[in-house]
Amino acid sequence: MTDPVKANVLLNGTQLCATNEQHRRASRITWLLVVVWAWPLLVNAQQPFATDDADVTPRGVVHVEVFNEHDWLQASQQPHLRQNTLNMRVNYGLTDRLEADVDAPLLTIFNAATTTPERPFGIGDTNCGMKYNIREEQHGAQGFAIAVAAYIEVPTGDTSTSLGSGATDVWVYGVAEEALTDKSTLRLNAGYLFVGNTSTGVVGITATTHGHIATMGGSLIRTLSETWQIGVEVTAAATSNVDLNRGQLQFTLGGSYAVRPHLSLDFGFIAGHFVASPRAGVQVGVSIDLSRAAQELVTRNGGV
Repeated sequence: MTDPVKANVLLNGTQLCATNEQHRRASRITWLLVVVWAWPLLVNAQQPFATDDADVTPRGVVHVEVFNEHDWLQASQQPHLRQNTLNMRVNYGLTDRLEADVDAPLLTIFNAATTTPERPFGIGDTNCGMKYNIREEQHGAQGFAIAVAAYIEVPTGDTSTSLGSGATDVWVYGVAEEALTDKSTLRLNAGYLFVGNTSTGVVGITATTHGHIATMGGSLIRTLSETWQIGVEVTAAATSNVDLNRGQLQFTLGGSYAVRPHLSLDFGFIAGHFVASPRAGVQVGVSIDLSRAAQELVTRNGGV
């Protein structure tokens, strides 16, 4: 015969475990809802364009950009035919004028069938940097903004399969941003790569690892509505010996669609000239902001 007291204890224990599990599930659901809805009301990403903006991520906020770009390479790049780049960039606002950045690509290189390996796959070189906003633009009105940035790229990719350059890059550039109207913004970048090169996998200047590369870029962005932005961009890079066969010239037509005020989908179509640029490419991505409040909630709940 079962002891009624022991049976009652077992029943209560089972109910308590079930209640605790329900609380944990409710906490996880609450966390997910907060993450979805508590992000800031503005995304200032420049994606899908390579030309940087003068804005920095607000203090205590994590800004994330993820994109996938598929490039068809120049004929002179053979046996390399195509490259796919899946990249994730994370920015963190250290102050209201200073942000830290880290990003690393996951690369797939499509080679000719006679090449071994035919399809190298793996992580590329890792990029770390800082950007400082010197002069802040007044959004919604005509204004002028300035920022400076410095980046170091460390060789984490495999050089034997062209996933990495094998060189440490040191790059400094300046950003100028002008609000031409309340709906049109012009952005200009100019920089200098002291050592290393501009390569990501087999895209970019790979003929040198000793730096002395000038970089420049410009984009014109037009806001069509509260949800749609479109723009055009020209970027270029050249070595100090002014050899255009080692140069880089790229054109991008793209835009973004704000799914929510904190979340946008980005797209771009790419055309390039000279061996260091892809012949054509397509890019799709997403840009999101994660507030410090959501991060603190993640920490308190120990993650999902």
